[in-house]
Amino acid sequence: MKGVLLVNLGSPDSPTAKDVKPYLDEFLMDERVIDVPKWLRNILVRGIILQTRPKKSAEAYSKIWWEEGSPLIVLSERFSEKLRKHTQVPVALGMRYGSMTIKSALQELKDKGVDDVLLVPLYPHYAMSSFETVVVKTLEVKDEFFPGMKITTLPAFYKNLDYIKVLSESIKEGLKDFEYDHLLFSYHGIPERHIRKSDPTNFHCKIDSSCCSTNSVAHHTCYRHQCYKMTELVRNYMNLPEEKVSVSFQSRLPNDPWLKPYTDFEFERFPKEGKKKLAVVTPAFVSDCLETLEEIAMEGKHQFTEAGGESYKHIPCLNDNDAWVSLMAQWVDTWEKEHVLPQT
Repeated sequence: MKGVLLVNLGSPDSPTAKDVKPYLDEFLMDERVIDVPKWLRNILVRGIILQTRPKKSAEAYSKIWWEEGSPLIVLSERFSEKLRKHTQVPVALGMRYGSMTIKSALQELKDKGVDDVLLVPLYPHYAMSSFETVVVKTLEVKDEFFPGMKITTLPAFYKNLDYIKVLSESIKEGLKDFEYDHLLFSYHGIPERHIRKSDPTNFHCKIDSSCCSTNSVAHHTCYRHQCYKMTELVRNYMNLPEEKVSVSFQSRLPNDPWLKPYTDFEFERFPKEGKKKLAVVTPAFVSDCLETLEEIAMEGKHQFTEAGGESYKHIPCLNDNDAWVSLMAQWVDTWEKEHVLPQT
């Protein structure tokens, strides 16, 4: 019997330092997030970061926490519940980190008789610290606890034209009644070394002005290329002037080169160049979370206006958008009936 496993990032159980600390420990100790030797990762995370970060993160979570709980969890649950109404196969929701585990979600499917699972990492792009770690963890859990299960992974859908249409229409809706002079596509940031580590050719990804636009097998696992490609496809669909659209990367950590340009630097630069009415979309995520709601919608607006910006609009992620639910249901049904995954 077939079933679907949706996996998103995860969240602490509450916006308190007590609950944030174990969540951050699991997240930051992932070798695909902080990709240094384990002994060094242990020193960095448990000896340094976790001494101060939980309190700061808890304060940030407190700003965006909903009465129902973590926005990312609530929105993911709403999406999965809607999806269940659009497809005949069982749907379970798990998180890569936190108490809503992949193991419990697979157990839920097994209890319903599922032995053939479509794994859906809820990330449009491939990156070792998001998509890849979900796939690796799911297969580890499957091998240890559910060896009889078959797992098929939905590929990254950053350039699927049906998805581009859904995303573009959502952005159009978000821009209604907002006069803007620039639209910024702000993507989650990753260290430059992650791009090189994910390059199967070991030579293509130079992170310069040309490698992302030069056709290569490396693009299948190149997060940077996929971000720029998605932006280009959305811009073309929406028929936007090239000069009114740009890409940046948020949430970097210090002491390492991360993908550029940095979003916070762009917030300061735009007003100086006369771009004082800014709209921001965060399409590395399908669900709004701490990074979109606090860092971009709140702190980003503050940074932009402090630099001289006049108006600012954060466009929500797709969340439980009906067209997005319908598209996922279409993908699931095609896989379930025809054993075919969507074109990417």
